[in-house]
Amino acid sequence: MVWYFRRGKGKRVRLTGAFGSQEFSDSYAAALAGAPQSVKTKNPASSLRWLVNQYLESGRFAKLSGETQKMRRRVLLSVCKTGGDLNFRNITADDVQRGKVRREATPGAAVNYVKIMRALFNFAKDSTWIAENPAENIKATAPRTDGHHTWTVEEVAQYQTKHPTGTQARLALDLMLYTGFRRGDAVMLGKQHVRDGLITYRTGKKGVMVEIPVLPPLAASIAATQTGDLAFLCTSRGQAWTKESFGAWFADQCVAARVPGRAHGLRKAGATIAAENGANEFQLSAMYGWNDTRMALTYTKRANKKRLAKQAANALYPHLESGAGVSANNSIKSKAEK
Repeated sequence: MVWYFRRGKGKRVRLTGAFGSQEFSDSYAAALAGAPQSVKTKNPASSLRWLVNQYLESGRFAKLSGETQKMRRRVLLSVCKTGGDLNFRNITADDVQRGKVRREATPGAAVNYVKIMRALFNFAKDSTWIAENPAENIKATAPRTDGHHTWTVEEVAQYQTKHPTGTQARLALDLMLYTGFRRGDAVMLGKQHVRDGLITYRTGKKGVMVEIPVLPPLAASIAATQTGDLAFLCTSRGQAWTKESFGAWFADQCVAARVPGRAHGLRKAGATIAAENGANEFQLSAMYGWNDTRMALTYTKRANKKRLAKQAANALYPHLESGAGVSANNSIKSKAEK
C-alpha cells in the first residue's frame, strides 16, 4: 500500500514508511510544510523493523478490524523503538519470553504482546522467511479476574436518578445497556442504523453484523435527547466522540452519580440480566456480536448456577418456596420423615 500527500489540486508527493511509523509521520510533516522529502532509508531485509513494515502492509493485516489494527500497530511500533534493528531470524523464544516478563506489571499488555509477536512470526513463517515461530509456545493466558465491574440494578437506578431522561449522560447509559454495544460502537450508532424499530449494525471489534430491536426505554431516551447528525451521542459542541474521549467523559458521569461502574460494565450487566431471565448462549451471541458461544457460556453458566443453587436451597429448606417459616429450634426433616 502506497500513500500520497496532495494539497488541493497540487502535485502528489509520495510518503515513505509504513502508515503510523515514525518515518511516515516525518514524511507527512515534511510534505505538509512543503519541504523536500528526505531520501528513504531502507531497512535491511533482515531487520525486525523491515518484518514489521511488511506485516503492516500485508493483506493479512488489512483483513483485521480497525480496532485490532490500531492496537497491533501501536505495540509493534513500540517494539521497533528498542529492537527494530535486530535480525528477526535470530530472535528466540527466550527473547520473546523476556519481553513478556518486562510487561508483567500490566498483565493484559503482556498477553497482547505475546499474541501479537506470535501473529507477526506466523506471517514470517508463512512467507518462508523463517522455519519456526519463536513465540509459538510462549503462554499467553490472562490472569483470572472478574474484569470490569458489573453494574447492579441499584447502581443503574442511582445513575438514572442523577442523569434523567433527555440528557446525553442518560442516553449514553441507555444506548450501551439496551444494545450491549461497546463504547466504540455506541459512539458510532446513529439514525441511519435504525429502520422500522430495528438496529442493524456491523460491530467494530469483531466485524459481526447484529440486528436488535430498539427497546422502549431506549426509544424514549433517543426521542427526548438532542442528538448528533450521524451519531446519537455527541459532545456539547455537537461533534462526534472518539472511543477514548467518550470513555473518559462517561467515567466522569459515573463519578458524578457516585457509582463504581464504567462503560464496559454495562455490557456485562446487560448480558448478566438477559442470562438470568432465560436467554441462552446462542441468543446472547447474536445480540452481543460474539463469533461463537464461548463468551456467552460464561454468563449462562453463572445464571444456571445461581438458579440451581436456589433450587438446592429450596430442597434443603422447602419452606422457602411456600413462604412459610419455622422456628430456629426446628430440625430439618425430609418429606420421607414426615
